Amino acid sequence: MNFVCQKSRLHGDVTIPGSKSHTIRAVALASLAPGVSRIEAPLDSGDARSSVRAFTALGAKIDCQPDVWTVQGTGGEPRTPDDVVDVGNSGTTVNIAMGSAALVRKGFTVFTGDCQIRRRPSGALLAALNDLGAWAESTRGNGCPPIVIRGRLKGGTTTIECKSSQYLTSLLINCPLADGDSVIKVPVLEEKPYVEMTLDWLARQGIKLERDGTKEFRIPGRQNYKAFSRRIPADFSSATFFLCAGALGDNDVVVRGLDFNDTQGDKAVIDYLRQMGARVEVVPEGIRVRPGKLTGCYIDLNATPDALPMMAVVACFAAGKTTLGNVAHARIKETDRIATMREELTKLGANVTEKPDGLVIEQSELHAAEVDGHHDHRIAMALAVAGCAIPGITTVHTAEVATVTFPTFMDCLRSLGAGISTTE
Repeated sequence: MNFVCQKSRLHGDVTIPGSKSHTIRAVALASLAPGVSRIEAPLDSGDARSSVRAFTALGAKIDCQPDVWTVQGTGGEPRTPDDVVDVGNSGTTVNIAMGSAALVRKGFTVFTGDCQIRRRPSGALLAALNDLGAWAESTRGNGCPPIVIRGRLKGGTTTIECKSSQYLTSLLINCPLADGDSVIKVPVLEEKPYVEMTLDWLARQGIKLERDGTKEFRIPGRQNYKAFSRRIPADFSSATFFLCAGALGDNDVVVRGLDFNDTQGDKAVIDYLRQMGARVEVVPEGIRVRPGKLTGCYIDLNATPDALPMMAVVACFAAGKTTLGNVAHARIKETDRIATMREELTKLGANVTEKPDGLVIEQSELHAAEVDGHHDHRIAMALAVAGCAIPGITTVHTAEVATVTFPTFMDCLRSLGAGISTTE
């Protein structure tokens, strides 16, 4: 499927759906808890459904009704799946569920996914699970899925460099259920806000641990989760596309439903836009963003790699030079997002230089073209917003991938007046 986009004025308000990151954590913890949990207003998307399939395979019973998912958990005793577990495109799911599979007492669990998942490295997590008493191996010996896991986590000490925060999130969620105590030493951690999100979930569950910042965690084993009921906050990562769209052309966008008390790191996008000169204000309806005199600057995206595609689009409209830096780990997402955004923005006429840890973007006169989302949801959605801000007809290939995290993305854009449609 393709997005077909033309220059449009975006005006009005849009309500953002639930957080993917929160939804998947909720599914995992509810599946490991005893009893019945309620997940209210979950994000019903491809990635979230991947987590449902994975934890159903591990023994949870999950009933997905509109606006409420009900989970009968395993009480900390996941079972051996009947078949290979296919996580689709969800890296968060495969990494968290690998840790949960290491809690299974008998048998093997095999994880695979789509072509992108089979290129995404998890070798550091595999090594940590082996250190902590499980047996974990990549079938091709490259640290990527397909991956085979055999339990059970016994505890111990491991040192892990977390170029993806998902590795540490997996250990933090699953080590409390190990047979013994665990010590996790973390000399490198990217995307820290996602770990803080995980720690907030654990605190709400009463899980005991000691920490030295994010450098070391000491986690007693033999703990338990408990059933819960929680409403999922709106997704700042999804909101990024609309917050940034408000800063372009003569747009005027109000984004509804965001909670600034939440732990999501991508709320920093609002600060990035202010730094660049967009007019951002809190109004009773939500966050209103309008264009200002956009000016290039340096933005450290280490904590917010998912924001790179959309911030790269905004940078094309900012006077001078914008550097998006300290985000080398964006190369190990669904695509190498640094290389991919350089490639696709160049097709639109952007002056973009690729650096090892980010992009340098000069103000550019963009023009319509055919571009490719590379089967990466954030790339496809960022290019669609770009296509609505430049003259001519821009076609974005592999648009169907937006459903991985934001099934209503096109409907939300249309509600603001966007000239966007789809073709096969």
